[in-house]
Amino acid sequence: MASTEENFPRGGIQKKHTETTGKKAKPKFEQDNLFDVHHEEQTQKRKRSEVDHGKQKKFKADTKAPAKEIAVSFEPLAIQELCEGMLFLGCIKEVTVFELVISLPNGLTGFVPVTQISDAYSELLNKQVTQREPLEDSNSLSDLYSPGMLVRCAVTSVEKSADGRRSIKLSINPKIVNKGLNASALASGMLLSGFVSSVEDHGYLIDIGVSGTHAFLPSQKAQNYIKAIKRGSDLKIGQNLNCVIDEVKNEGRVVRLSADRSEVSASIATEQQNWTLCNLLPGLVVKARVQKVTPLGISLTFLSSFTGIVDFMHVDPEKSTNYSPNQVVKACILSTHPTSKVVRLTLRQAFLHPGGSPNQISNDRIGAVVEESTVKSFYRQFGAVFELDDGMLAFARLKHLSKDRKSFKPAAFKAGCKHKCRIIDYSLMDEMCIVSLKYQIIEARFLRYQDIHTGDVVQCKVLSLKPIGMHVKVTDGIKGLVPSLHLADVILKQPEKKYNIGDEVKCRVLECNPEEKKLFLTLKKTLVQSKLPVLSSYEDAQPGLITHGFVVCAREFGCIVKFYNDVKGLVPVNELSSEPISSPDKVFHDGQVVKVMVLKCEPEQGRLLLSFRLSSSAVPEGRSECTPKKKQQVKYQIGEMVDVKVLKKNENGLEVSILEDGGDVIAWLPIAHLSDFVANSKLLWHCLQEGDVLPRVMCLSDKGDRIILCRKSAVISAVQEEQVVRSFSEIQPGVLLVGYVRNVMPFGVFVEFPFGVTGLAPKMSMCDKFVTDTKDHFVVGQTVIAKVMSIDEERQRVLLNLKVSECSSGDSAAESFSLLNQCFKEMEEIRNLLRRREESVLAQCLCELVPGKELQLVVQDVTEDGSALFSSSCVRDLTVTATHYHLGGKNVVPGEKAKGLVLHVDAATSKVHVSLREELLKKKAKQLTKNSQHSAIVQHIAEEFAIVSLLDSGRLAAIPIASHFNDTFRFDSEKLKVGQRICVTLKTMKANDLGVLLAVQDPTKKNVFVRNWKESETGLEETLAAAVKHSLSLGDIVTGTVKSVKPTHVTVVIDDKCTGSIHASRILDEVPIHSFPTYTLKAGQKVTARVIGCRDVNTHRYLPITHPHFTRSVPELSIRPSEIEGKVETLRDDACEKLGPYNVGQTVICFVRKYNILKNWLEVEVTPDIRGRVPRLLLSVNTKVLKHPEKNFKIGQALSATVTGTDATKTNLFLSLTGIQSLEPGTITVGMVAKMIPHIGLTITLPGGKTGKVSIFHISDKYTESPVSDFKIGKVVRCYILSNENGKIELSLRQSRLNPRNSSKVEDVEITCAKDVKKGQLVRGYVRSVTPSGVFFGLSASLLGRILFQNVSPYFIQKYTLYEKYLPEGKLLTAKVLDVNKKENHVELSLLPEDTEMPSVLPESLGLPRYGTEEEKREEDNKEKKGEVKMKRKQRRVNSESEQKAKPKKRKFSPADENDSGIEVYYREEEDGDQEEEAAEKKSKIRKCGEVPRLQVSTGFTWDEDVNAVEVPVLNQKEESSESEEEEENLQSKKKQTKKEKELEKQKKEKELCKLEAALMDPSRQPQSADDFDRLVLSSPDSSILWLQYMAFHLQATEIEKARAVAERALKTICFREEQEKLNVWVALLNLENMYGTEETLMKVFERAVQYNEPLKVFQHLCDIYASSEKYKQAEELYHTMLKRFRQEKSVWLKYASFLLKQGQTEATHRLLERALKALPTKEHVDVISRFAQLEFRFGDAEHAKALFESTLSSYPKRTDIWSIYMDIMIKQGSQKEVRDIFERVIHLNLAPKKMKFFFKRYLDYEKKYGTAETVMAVKTAALEYVEAKSSLADT
Repeated sequence: MASTEENFPRGGIQKKHTETTGKKAKPKFEQDNLFDVHHEEQTQKRKRSEVDHGKQKKFKADTKAPAKEIAVSFEPLAIQELCEGMLFLGCIKEVTVFELVISLPNGLTGFVPVTQISDAYSELLNKQVTQREPLEDSNSLSDLYSPGMLVRCAVTSVEKSADGRRSIKLSINPKIVNKGLNASALASGMLLSGFVSSVEDHGYLIDIGVSGTHAFLPSQKAQNYIKAIKRGSDLKIGQNLNCVIDEVKNEGRVVRLSADRSEVSASIATEQQNWTLCNLLPGLVVKARVQKVTPLGISLTFLSSFTGIVDFMHVDPEKSTNYSPNQVVKACILSTHPTSKVVRLTLRQAFLHPGGSPNQISNDRIGAVVEESTVKSFYRQFGAVFELDDGMLAFARLKHLSKDRKSFKPAAFKAGCKHKCRIIDYSLMDEMCIVSLKYQIIEARFLRYQDIHTGDVVQCKVLSLKPIGMHVKVTDGIKGLVPSLHLADVILKQPEKKYNIGDEVKCRVLECNPEEKKLFLTLKKTLVQSKLPVLSSYEDAQPGLITHGFVVCAREFGCIVKFYNDVKGLVPVNELSSEPISSPDKVFHDGQVVKVMVLKCEPEQGRLLLSFRLSSSAVPEGRSECTPKKKQQVKYQIGEMVDVKVLKKNENGLEVSILEDGGDVIAWLPIAHLSDFVANSKLLWHCLQEGDVLPRVMCLSDKGDRIILCRKSAVISAVQEEQVVRSFSEIQPGVLLVGYVRNVMPFGVFVEFPFGVTGLAPKMSMCDKFVTDTKDHFVVGQTVIAKVMSIDEERQRVLLNLKVSECSSGDSAAESFSLLNQCFKEMEEIRNLLRRREESVLAQCLCELVPGKELQLVVQDVTEDGSALFSSSCVRDLTVTATHYHLGGKNVVPGEKAKGLVLHVDAATSKVHVSLREELLKKKAKQLTKNSQHSAIVQHIAEEFAIVSLLDSGRLAAIPIASHFNDTFRFDSEKLKVGQRICVTLKTMKANDLGVLLAVQDPTKKNVFVRNWKESETGLEETLAAAVKHSLSLGDIVTGTVKSVKPTHVTVVIDDKCTGSIHASRILDEVPIHSFPTYTLKAGQKVTARVIGCRDVNTHRYLPITHPHFTRSVPELSIRPSEIEGKVETLRDDACEKLGPYNVGQTVICFVRKYNILKNWLEVEVTPDIRGRVPRLLLSVNTKVLKHPEKNFKIGQALSATVTGTDATKTNLFLSLTGIQSLEPGTITVGMVAKMIPHIGLTITLPGGKTGKVSIFHISDKYTESPVSDFKIGKVVRCYILSNENGKIELSLRQSRLNPRNSSKVEDVEITCAKDVKKGQLVRGYVRSVTPSGVFFGLSASLLGRILFQNVSPYFIQKYTLYEKYLPEGKLLTAKVLDVNKKENHVELSLLPEDTEMPSVLPESLGLPRYGTEEEKREEDNKEKKGEVKMKRKQRRVNSESEQKAKPKKRKFSPADENDSGIEVYYREEEDGDQEEEAAEKKSKIRKCGEVPRLQVSTGFTWDEDVNAVEVPVLNQKEESSESEEEEENLQSKKKQTKKEKELEKQKKEKELCKLEAALMDPSRQPQSADDFDRLVLSSPDSSILWLQYMAFHLQATEIEKARAVAERALKTICFREEQEKLNVWVALLNLENMYGTEETLMKVFERAVQYNEPLKVFQHLCDIYASSEKYKQAEELYHTMLKRFRQEKSVWLKYASFLLKQGQTEATHRLLERALKALPTKEHVDVISRFAQLEFRFGDAEHAKALFESTLSSYPKRTDIWSIYMDIMIKQGSQKEVRDIFERVIHLNLAPKKMKFFFKRYLDYEKKYGTAETVMAVKTAALEYVEAKSSLADT
């Protein structure tokens, strides 16, 4: 029915308009309308009322209408009711350059553009634009119009902005306003509005907008008006006039007008003037009769038959209660509606005399807060009318009466109630103030532009970024611009990276112009945060004023500095600085914020003279404190010692005054320079207060602007002892200098020394340990001792070494004690400082507490980690704490009293660390001697030192943590731990003021912990390298000295010759779990051991006693007491015999070797010759441990493991740290996600290699829409085993199963069968499928429910396939159980909204019929309608299908799509996965300037790196052995030689010597020996080619170990910056290990290479090595690892694809492409598909490659680069027909002419080469047709 009415409306178009209006009334947002309360029902009723009035006029029927209808029609005008052509009487509110702002009735506001004034004025503007200069008779809008003028206007459009606000566009052009008038309708006495179109001699031609009519205004009839407006002696073109028709001639073709004010003011529209509803104009004054009076307004009749309405806002306020029916009143027409013909009128006096203007209020009044405004009347649907304190009326719309609708109380707005409000606007047409009662508006800081003042700091919101700057919003009505110069303190090239739309920013107002509504702001941080006065006018610029400004111009004459409100001043060149500046433009830049001082100002001329020299004599008294006078006179020398007084504490340091000069000189003491120790620097800063005096502080630098001081004792000592360099020329390599860290960069550390010399310590020279992150080793300001490595005089650069081994004196004990002593001296000074604060109770308390003091404590609380908090009467305001270890196993409870011993007092955090351990509280009296050694237990670890307790006496001692200033980094295994037992050497016998003895850690013990990373990497190599011939046999008892201690073995020297090894398992009989047995031994210790086996030097294999090389092997020893005294266990070489004694289930002790990240298992050693592997899932039952297993297991750590089996080779044990896993139902285990199947669940890998399934119903206790998406492959999870039958394991991840006690409420309970479901119950589940018999709904993994279609939705659908769209598989829904058949396990469900209280699954917007009404409709509808419905459904289905098909094709184009020119893009064959290799090969061939040529060893050995060098001929030289030389000498001595013969022989020898020297100097000489190579690498140490040839030289002689040694030497020698050269050596080493080493040695080298190089390159090189050596399985495994680790790298996918295709695995390549497209970003897809297709052409299926190209081009037809590649390949491999087909397709594409020209040229070139004359002509013809088609298209 709705559609029928729309096509055939009853009663004309009235119904349609009503519906449209109703629809328009829905939006709640508008810009100018005051009243947003609108109801569709009321609108329709009002419209019906309007129709009735129209009928009354036409038929003069009874004017009575129901009271309800009249009341409803008085609703104030809303913006939604406006339409094009609606006429208004408006009042000019504001005049701008390009538009008039018009006030309309009911608080609406409209805008008249400058082009909508009149035709004559628009023509004048066009001429002015054309001539580009103002015309004599042209006038601006402000010359023609002024606020308060009444004008007639017509609505041209109602525009809607992006944020939903509406804007009313108006026109005052008489052609549009007087559109309803024609010449015949004109009559004398009519009041019209017109515009001056021409100025004549005796009057003016007036444009009244009536076609065919010429209107003339005589001069005498306009004089009265001209004098009144005072705008000159003549009227101007475009000026608006209200004119009365004096005379009509020639049937309206000529009319004479009058603009006399008295005539216009007295004019009244009468019936004789023949006004109709079509031409009725706003502004006409009529006599009307009151028809009906209601509280909301009055209905009137006028001109005998017309009806109009007056709303409550336009009733005369003085007579509002005195109107009665049939009363005659004077009214003015306000608006007319073109379609509904509704006429609105006003009874206000200001509008009853045409030509007048409404009352206005002063601008100051807007924004004022009225404390008490009285409610005059309240309209529930619209708002309230108030009377303000000055008697003026005001209106507040409904939404401005309260904060929101909920808090609105109508009872508070009864007549007479008083409220606080704020005037936010004034409506000229309503003569009312607009007010708001909202608290946020009343309290708002800014309401209008007039409220903003220059210099105000405002919070703004970013709206948009443009080239000119950034648009921001201050409030809803106030917007401003931040110019691009003011976006930051520096000019931003890419501001979009710093600011985003919607960001909140703090700005400062630079300039505000309320008249033009222009606001300029700045974001320069210095200006925004400036506390200096704001200079906003020349009058404020008093001489001596210091303020901030910004440079706008820097020239040779000086700088122009700008301030607020466009105030500018000049800084002459002599005032720029105390030193002359020749080029100010190089020193200062535009936008730079500067601090200036006013020298002179002339406000009348707008001249301002400024200075950057703030200390000038122009500074008046009272300002001199800003810049101390004495600072300029006093100059301090570096190294001078001064006493200072703290003036101010800053977070970065202290501002101090130097006491020597009366405290007038200000200096700066950074925090880092308070002490040599970082912890003491922080502590001293914390304890210092303003007014404290610091003695003996050294001046570090005095650069003129400020003095920097230093209190570092090491730096002060170095300066005083002259151990410093004062300039770069004094630096000598090898010298040790004391300095401090200036900056820490990723590549190294910059160190600064006194007197300003700076050097760089590269990353490799920073530490003896391997440096991963430089920030872990040093911090800025830290004291260091640096050794000068080298100097570069040209670049003035110094390279430093910070390694402790290079910078220490060698006596680590003396150095560490010196540091500790200095640290405690400084701490005592700090304690003395606190002691002087007698007024501070806290300071005194801190001074009384010292380590070793006993306290009576009361337990306050015990935390989760086991530590306890205490209180005590003597430690108020301090936190007293004891760790779980220091509770000594006591179970303390709150309130319990305890006795504790103070370990450490941290004054910075006010923390006291105590211990309750008995062994500490019971001290033993014992005489201590200096340098005596004691066993000690670590009790507390501070930042710079550790507190230990001596075992024999219980006394507390402090030991240093660092042995040197540069000793800053320790591995976790090296760090001291509380409870650890160590050996210390006592240095003091008497406790210091801080209550502790001073000691140092025994250096021999310390060596056990401090391992060199290089040594630890080489493992057993140093032991094996030291193997010499020995006479030992199995079972011999030997005595040796421990040489070095490694985590898994100890190296022992036997008889100062032979070196043996003790495995970790051969040290103790009973090994404590998690201990490190090797660390029980220390270097230098004597041990007695027994020989239990031997190890081969090269293969590391164990040899039987009968082996011929047994005496040249490395002895394996044991110091286990049971093996020394008892029977020896022989080490076996045979794998089966070795693993024979180990049975499944047996428990063994093993030692951690390493965690293999690639294989995901922990490698352990059980005995010296037996190794094992622990898979990741068998390492722990704790998922946190399994997440990062490499961090939780330390090398050498002892573990207890259970044997689970052996590997396939029978050489390794499979072990478990969690026992043999039981997979019985009900047990909880760990697993790893192996696969995720949407809508089904997860596949989990379980310990032991088995897999289990997790249904989506068992993933969580709360069902979610896509439960599988929360997981990723490899994630470790805890699982509950539900069942384990027939090898199928069902699992659950529900928390209610895993943690039944701690789990919260279960939202979706488990359902196993129909018995768990009850009728009427609401259940949740997932859609399984949609079939003709209904929707099947999964309630659990084992139970399905069915939903009949009538229970799915209340709407009727003929074809069930529509359900598949809205009920996809896996959709989560709530259903109600209708019926349960427990016997057959059937459940009937319903999804109807009335059952589930959820929205219908099918949206109402589909317009589907409901069940029940369908049969009635079928009977009523005829066959045609049935066919029409079917056609519509079919059409809708076709549309929906086409949409679905089109959706996948919507792809986001990459930038290459838009910018691609299509020119010169050719296919290259090498563009495949091997491209990176070739690039690397080319790069390796490039020789650096100045290096020797790359040499080549002529050998069969290849590196697979294509290290190709130029082959040079070998020097032809006589080979003379030493033997032949001796023989020759003997023969010569036998013969007697003459003098001439002796001379000839001497000359001959000299010639041979010259030849030999020349040969050695020849650069093309091929090296013949190791010495030759040593000479070459010495001259070019960074040439990887030389090193590789050196390695190849050794490999020729099968000296593998020497080749390895050369590689290691190369890696140490090549500069760290030569990354590619180093990579070449690593690749060579990988090749070497692949060919001559084992898989284990290869992996070891590979892991090191990954650490030192870019990982991706190393992975790729190893893949190539595997592929070339035909180790395809290893290569494939490595590629799988790469795809996981570098899934975002396109080259990895392409390289793997190339590998697969070369192996013939075409199908695997296709699957790989799908994976690549999922992993890589969308913008890479086109390129990846193209590259895969190219690879397919080269190595795979050509047809599949074509299909890939065709598919890509169908989706991206404008990718000219893809077309070019496709063409190139087809030209090489395809037939001519195929190539021509491609060209024909391309030349018919709709591309840019430039690209089409490129393809036509290629087509022509192809035909010229392969085609005939006819085909060439055909291409030319096609090109000509294309050009003609383009030109004809351009013409049309």
